[in-house]
Amino acid sequence: MSTTTEAGLALPRFERALTAGDAGQGVGIVDELLDRGVEPTVLLLDVISEAQRRIGQRWQRGEWSVAQEHIATGVSVAATEAIARWVRRLPVTRGRIVVGCAEREWHSLPALVIATGLRERGWNVAYLGACTPAGRLSAYLHDSGPEAVAVSCSTAWALPGTRQFVEACASAGIPVIAGGTALGPDGTRARALGATAWAPGLREAVDAVKTLPAVVEPATPLAAEPLAEQQGLELNHHTLVETLRRRWRPQDAFAEGTPEHSGIAVAVGDCADQSLSAVQGALLTGDGRLLGDTAAWARALLSARRVPEPRVTALATELGLLLRDYPRAAALLRSHWPGAA
Repeated sequence: MSTTTEAGLALPRFERALTAGDAGQGVGIVDELLDRGVEPTVLLLDVISEAQRRIGQRWQRGEWSVAQEHIATGVSVAATEAIARWVRRLPVTRGRIVVGCAEREWHSLPALVIATGLRERGWNVAYLGACTPAGRLSAYLHDSGPEAVAVSCSTAWALPGTRQFVEACASAGIPVIAGGTALGPDGTRARALGATAWAPGLREAVDAVKTLPAVVEPATPLAAEPLAEQQGLELNHHTLVETLRRRWRPQDAFAEGTPEHSGIAVAVGDCADQSLSAVQGALLTGDGRLLGDTAAWARALLSARRVPEPRVTALATELGLLLRDYPRAAALLRSHWPGAA
């Protein structure tokens, strides 16, 4: 039986451990498979990452609460850490690489997966974890002098921090690989932010790091006018989110005090925050697809919770009103968010 087949057979067991919130069981499964010769990369991708994708879909469909998703993610983190302990037994045969998340990025599991996979390939990996400010990164790079840096960005809210992460690396002449769901399906956003390379996953990151230049030039400055609007939106982000939540209230389609009302109110907060973060990300990267992707995500999230269609589409209208003082942002919204005027 191939190791990939063994991993596939173990996936339902691992999912049950996530559902039960049983970290001991989850760690036991990966330890057992490692002892049976299943490659760490196969476990990281075909068991842990695949299970995480599925639990994310459960939350998206309204089948799981945020708390359930977070508990399950804790099990996945424990299992990944068990694999990380195992790969640290392997000899270091390559140079030093730093892996982490930019400021505001708290989804650290993807970065941990990348760090563990690179360590399996012989790299001397320094894992920074979640939410690393650019200033602290600069100081660390000066002291450690790695050959490369890899940054993970899962949410649009962390795209400005990812740009700062890239700037810190490039100013020290160090190449940086960028990846994560917020960077989209191709290298457009990563290149716009100044990254040396883009990698959508672990295998691609392993390949990309082999082809990086030894030294890079400082990051090219971003276009001044879109950057100014993005910074204005960033400065006023929390005020804008609260204003949007007051004006756009799809939860009021359900009686106050019901589970539907309270559950949708939480989803509305996520939609408001992610939508305005996507506007910032589109300004920084020039990639309006981020707005279309976010619109589709919000629609799926609300439709799964039985929010009436007129209240779903009202989000586009309210965003347009909110962005009247930001002409470039408003133009991107009209071009890429369905129903925006």
